[in-house]
Amino acid sequence: MAERKARADALRNREAVLTAADELFARSASPRSVSMDDIAAAAGVGKGTLFRRFGDRTGLIREVFEARIEPLRHAVEEGPAPLGPSAAPRDRVPALLDALLRFKLDHRHLSLALEEAGSGSPYEGASYAWWHNVLRETLQRLPHPPEGAEGMEGTKAAEGAENAGRAGAAEADAESGGTEKNADGCTSPDPRAGATDPAGALDRAADCDFTAHALLAATRADLVEYLAAQEGMTPHRIRAQLATYVSRVLSEDQAT
Repeated sequence: MAERKARADALRNREAVLTAADELFARSASPRSVSMDDIAAAAGVGKGTLFRRFGDRTGLIREVFEARIEPLRHAVEEGPAPLGPSAAPRDRVPALLDALLRFKLDHRHLSLALEEAGSGSPYEGASYAWWHNVLRETLQRLPHPPEGAEGMEGTKAAEGAENAGRAGAAEADAESGGTEKNADGCTSPDPRAGATDPAGALDRAADCDFTAHALLAATRADLVEYLAAQEGMTPHRIRAQLATYVSRVLSEDQAT
């Protein structure tokens, strides 16, 4: 009975700390101004409890962030389209980035605190690595345009593009060496040439890896904070600008 009560008390204290920290970051003029003393006082626990439970300020910030973003991550891992894994890649990429941006707009200072926490690069953080991996894998699933489809005037229907791709498959192999470009510029090896062109697969992975980094850069918390606080952009406008940018990156009109 005593052990069960201790566990219940620990869970209550943890949620009180996470809630207090979340609210303090949201109200603060700068995330740097929120201290462990502030969080302990707001949560009604001793400062020693924070250090025993979370290790340090960076550990606390990471746990608050992970607790708040967990529902979104669950939707990405197991939810329906357009965020879930069953979504078409062309729909999922902008949906993923918009959802991440919306989260950072709703938790501006918490997200900024996480990027600024610790002495390491934010690109080495577990959360960034997770999002980058999901985005990179989704980019790799994008279908590549058929050979010559970009220059075929009036070819707008998917059926026509598919027929053109089948008709020119042999010629495409000869000219491209088994590789083509995705709409986003990711090198896409022809599956028939994959066994004999490992370099093509490596090029594709490298291209999509970089594209994922470039797209995620547009959702960085420091950029979101600058646009909202310094340039006075509304959340709606920031989201609209991101959607336009992502559409351009994925556009078939991009030169490859």
